[in-house]
Amino acid sequence: MAARGPLRYALILLAAIVPACAAALPADFVYLRDIDPTIIQDIRYAGSNNFVGRPLPGYEAAECIVTRDVALRLKAAQSGLRPRGLSLKMLDCYRPVRAIAEMLAWSQDGVETTAGRRYNPRIAKQDLFRLGYIAVRSGHSTGAALDLTLVELAADNSAVFDPAKDYADCTAPVALRAPEGSVDMGTGYDCSDVKAHTAAQDLTPEQRRWRNELVAVMARQGFVNYAGEWWHFSLPGTGATTYVFPIRPRR
Repeated sequence: MAARGPLRYALILLAAIVPACAAALPADFVYLRDIDPTIIQDIRYAGSNNFVGRPLPGYEAAECIVTRDVALRLKAAQSGLRPRGLSLKMLDCYRPVRAIAEMLAWSQDGVETTAGRRYNPRIAKQDLFRLGYIAVRSGHSTGAALDLTLVELAADNSAVFDPAKDYADCTAPVALRAPEGSVDMGTGYDCSDVKAHTAAQDLTPEQRRWRNELVAVMARQGFVNYAGEWWHFSLPGTGATTYVFPIRPRR
């Protein structure tokens, strides 16, 4: 059967720009680690701890790549957090277009998985794009959108994700969810649920405080939060060009 709708659009877009792929980063892109190595990174689509349950195409290394302007703004945010015993933690940065095409194909394959239900407890996977939880054209592919959280450096953040463990879904209490090594924002990262909306009501005072803190920290550097996801921020007025170059290890 021929691809239709959003899937057809994604495949056409991917086919059109693949020939432009190059090994080197485009001139305005940098590895965040080269600008500020103190910012913690946990690039989730480079591993299995995500809603697809496997690394996505284009994520050949767990590295945050962003535009230089974004990187410098993140460095400034981090400089204000470190003296307070806090750190930014990057969960996704630049996202190759090919990874979005894979997300779309996964959403339409008709197979519900354990990983998928952990992240999408009340929504069928085929509805994620229609409801706006995943976008066919993502600001991540321009290098100007980010997914991130906050970490208390003095806390015990040693727990690691065990793919064999039966974790509760992303809306459950933090002790039952898959570990993220971060403060408790009320849901896990990439949670497709109304509780993940930044201004959701079903939160404890501490969870609300952490969300407000993250929004304020990023706003001071010019970033705008997407109301449907407490973790997602973008920098207005940046370029609209999307890219497909792979995320490769730093040289």
